[in-house]
Amino acid sequence: MHDQNHVHGGELQFVDCHGSALTATNESTAQAGGGARRQVIVAGKRVKTIDVHCHCVIPKALEVMGKNLADERGPGLGEVGARRLREMDEQGIDVEAISINPSWYKLERDKAAEVVKINNETLTELCAAHPDRFVGFASLSLQFPDLAVQQLEHAIKKLGMRGIAIGGSVAGEEFSGAKFHPVWAKAEELGILIFIHPQSTPELNNRFKGNGWLANTIGNPLDTTIALSHLIFEGTLDKFPGLKVCSAHGGGFLPSYAPRSDNCLRVAPEMDTGVKLKKRPTEYLRDMYFDTLVFTDEALRHLAAEVGVERLVIGTDHPIPWQAESIDHVLKCPHFTDAQKRMMLGETAGKLLGISPDF
Repeated sequence: MHDQNHVHGGELQFVDCHGSALTATNESTAQAGGGARRQVIVAGKRVKTIDVHCHCVIPKALEVMGKNLADERGPGLGEVGARRLREMDEQGIDVEAISINPSWYKLERDKAAEVVKINNETLTELCAAHPDRFVGFASLSLQFPDLAVQQLEHAIKKLGMRGIAIGGSVAGEEFSGAKFHPVWAKAEELGILIFIHPQSTPELNNRFKGNGWLANTIGNPLDTTIALSHLIFEGTLDKFPGLKVCSAHGGGFLPSYAPRSDNCLRVAPEMDTGVKLKKRPTEYLRDMYFDTLVFTDEALRHLAAEVGVERLVIGTDHPIPWQAESIDHVLKCPHFTDAQKRMMLGETAGKLLGISPDF
């Protein structure tokens, strides 16, 4: 029988096969247990931890696009099996909701359709091999909204996928535009989660040159900031109030400086295009969801203050090594109650993705 790991507040317990408890700090988790599955318990209650921000690629789909797995960033990115499960066990992640970053928005229709078909069918098969550990976000050919609607319905109704993963824009177009409304109408009808993962801000590539990997460090959260701002200011969220939108990286920069959005048209009324919003721009943030990939206790506290702690879900970016201690980040954060920690760790994501809290 394997040892079991338990977190109590800021401590981790390893329970041996005889039920004897040995206490260790969270920092020793990865070394102790020898690959045993870490179990997270908050205030005496086991929590099913769910990672909403994690990735894979499908090698066959990469080949169709003329790409090579070896050129993709992320150790184990092309694998959804033993290695991934071992790393999840070490981190204390019970379930991954896996997405594939869209790199096909500039492809012509037939090739884009082929890539999406391969992605969705293969990811469904991989998740089915470990249904208690993996669920999948569907890929869409969003540059062809009519096709995307068909793909979305098939992925949810036929393949059993739990939501869709999209970029922050579509080959230079904002997806708040009217041409994409049929996709959001279908997503609202199906009641599924839309996971937004940015694809940098390529219009600024020249300014991103130099040290610091700025195309990602700044470009990714900026892409999300622009995307969410358009959804708000163009009235898309008013038109489709039932949309369930979750953004990677804590929503980019928007929640960090959100109140500026409430004042912009007061300061510059000539920039008002006539779109009449039903509420203040900042209020829409509390209608959306955000992952917890913001690195510090203060950043997490501020994000929760702006959007509501009940709107936060775990995001690790696995297997891209931005944050391997997302569980501990929440467990150790002094700003939240046990009930709030349980929500962030898995309860909220479970409701959004239709994942049972039972083990």
